[in-house]
Amino acid sequence: MLTVVTFLPLLVCAVLLLLPRTLPERAYVWVWITTAAVDLALVVGLWTGYDTDGGMQYEQRVRWIPSAGVGYHVGVDGLSLPLVALTCLLFLAVAVHSLRERRRVRSYVCLFLFLQTVSIGLFVALDLILFFVFFDLSIVGMFFVIAGWGHGERARAAALKFFLYTFVGSLALLLGFIGLYLAADPHTFDIVDLTRANPLAGRGLYAGLVLLAIGVGLAVKTPTVPFHTWLPPAHTDAPATGSAILAGVLLKMGTYGFVRIAMPLLPGSWRHYALVIVIVGAVSVVYGALVALAQTDFKRMIAYTSVNHMGYVVLAVGAAGTLAGSDAQARTLAVTGAVTQMVSHGLITAALFLLAGVLYDRGRTYTMDSYSGLAAHAPRFAAVTAVAAFASLGIPGFSGFIAEFQIFTGSLASHAIATAIAVTGILITAALFLTALRRMFLGPPRLPETIPTGGVRDLRYTEALSTVPLLAVALAIGVAPRWLLDVIEPAGRTLTGLVAR
Repeated sequence: MLTVVTFLPLLVCAVLLLLPRTLPERAYVWVWITTAAVDLALVVGLWTGYDTDGGMQYEQRVRWIPSAGVGYHVGVDGLSLPLVALTCLLFLAVAVHSLRERRRVRSYVCLFLFLQTVSIGLFVALDLILFFVFFDLSIVGMFFVIAGWGHGERARAAALKFFLYTFVGSLALLLGFIGLYLAADPHTFDIVDLTRANPLAGRGLYAGLVLLAIGVGLAVKTPTVPFHTWLPPAHTDAPATGSAILAGVLLKMGTYGFVRIAMPLLPGSWRHYALVIVIVGAVSVVYGALVALAQTDFKRMIAYTSVNHMGYVVLAVGAAGTLAGSDAQARTLAVTGAVTQMVSHGLITAALFLLAGVLYDRGRTYTMDSYSGLAAHAPRFAAVTAVAAFASLGIPGFSGFIAEFQIFTGSLASHAIATAIAVTGILITAALFLTALRRMFLGPPRLPETIPTGGVRDLRYTEALSTVPLLAVALAIGVAPRWLLDVIEPAGRTLTGLVAR
């Protein structure tokens, strides 16, 4: 079943490419919507059959390159299943949002189907080389999305910068994986076997260098300060659908790599450098929020909030590696909050980027000062954007509050100063979103000259169907989070136990 979920979109992509170009453009998008809906339904089936206390489940092992210790090994646990579900939901939302796409639709749909397969594949991969293959293929797919459907010449430059930064990061990641492979006896790239063997225990400098290579590769993808500079241009110049997948899914590949690979496979080094990781997380939180506050471009502002929100995840996983001053329950809470934050950020920020696309579709600019009094022209658009903004700043009732509350509670015992500094990020985030809402939606009506006489068209039904369900799920997590936390917490306890060994 897990293999079907992973490769179904790629299979449909292959069929679409083999068929003659006879389908209407909109039919390609409907095929994508149907595929994404079926994939999501299959994941719901996996979720309902998942045993929260059963560890790794739905595993499948197939010999792939046995001479090199490489295998096709997939499975899910409480750390990966929520991200697989998030991935399927976001691709369905983006597919619905794409019903009005008119540029090279077949290629556009096939690229996103390809990206869906590699995204799911990374989250279910239990072999380091398999993980790396999907990691690298995600870079290739997103490069073509940004360059082919972004905003003009700047998009091609942004796509190149994105590719070079993240590809260099992937090379560092591969070096770290080879270091793990060479340390294992027998040599293997299997994550489960490496976790059990802990081959770098007591290896000091060697283990630290392996963690550095893996950490840099994942930090570029996350991205954390100072490896974040590729992110704002990539987001700003990508199409709204590309930005939604980049923020909602691809950034999670970096933070997921920390909890799936770096922490359990390098527990000693993770504990040793936990303070450095916590500091990087706290700096990313505050820096991302402050730079976002200074932006005049709505989409660029949302991009910098991703640096801020991913900083909370890094803070949490760093705190989970600090044994002194905290107990196992606090560390588990931090890990649970980190995974919940990945899900929450994916839902809310993807919705915000899709709404930014609505803004650009109407006025052909993201500059906030070009708009004023939009609430009078497009009340539904204003209302949904306001809900997404309040959800992003962590107001109670939404998933962001649940995630950040767990992160701060789990991190406070061992790193009170860093946690207190990170809390200020919430205040800055509130200021930047309230300022953006005031600029664009309140005050006397003012619209860009690119908008024809007659005002702004309000939210279309396809635009509402692609954003409102994401915010509804964020609300469901915020109001009744047990259905998600019951899946994450047992895996979080297992992870903190591995780090503490």
